[in-house]
Amino acid sequence: MTEIRVGRPVPDFELPATGDRTIRLSELRGRNVVLYFYPKDNTPGCTAEGQDFRDRHGAFTALDTVILGVSRDGLRAHENFKARHAFPFELLSDKDETVCRLFDVIRKKKMYGRESWGVERSTFLIDREGILHREWRKVRVKGHVDEVLEATRELD
Repeated sequence: MTEIRVGRPVPDFELPATGDRTIRLSELRGRNVVLYFYPKDNTPGCTAEGQDFRDRHGAFTALDTVILGVSRDGLRAHENFKARHAFPFELLSDKDETVCRLFDVIRKKKMYGRESWGVERSTFLIDREGILHREWRKVRVKGHVDEVLEATRELD
C-alpha cells in the first residue's frame, strides 16, 4: 500500500458521495482539497467539526478549495447529516475503509473500557497539483478549521 506523506503526490481514489455523486480525487486537480476524516455522523465532535467547516466554507471557496468529509457511514446517514446541518460540501462514504486505510486513519480506540477500531479524526490539505501539503492527526476540534484555513491561505 502506498504511504501518504507530506510533499508527495496523493494516490488517486474514488468514493461514493452525497448528492448522488462519485468523487474521484484526480478530477479535482487544479483546485486545493481539504479532506477531513471523522469518526461518525451526528456525534457531538463530528457535528461541531462539520459546522466549523460549513461556517468557513466561503473563505475556503475564495481560495479555490474543495472541502470533503469522509467517514465509514453509509450514504443515507451522510445525506441526513448533511441536510440536518446544511453542509455545503459533500460527504464521502468509505464503508470498506479503503481510503481510510490509504490515509492510515484507522486506529484502535478505547471507550468505556472497550476496545474497537475506528477513524482517528484527521485532516489532509492537498494542493492544486495533487501533492499533500499538510496533515493533522489526532485532531482536536476547537480551533482546528481556522488552522486549516490559514494553511490553505499559505498555498496562494
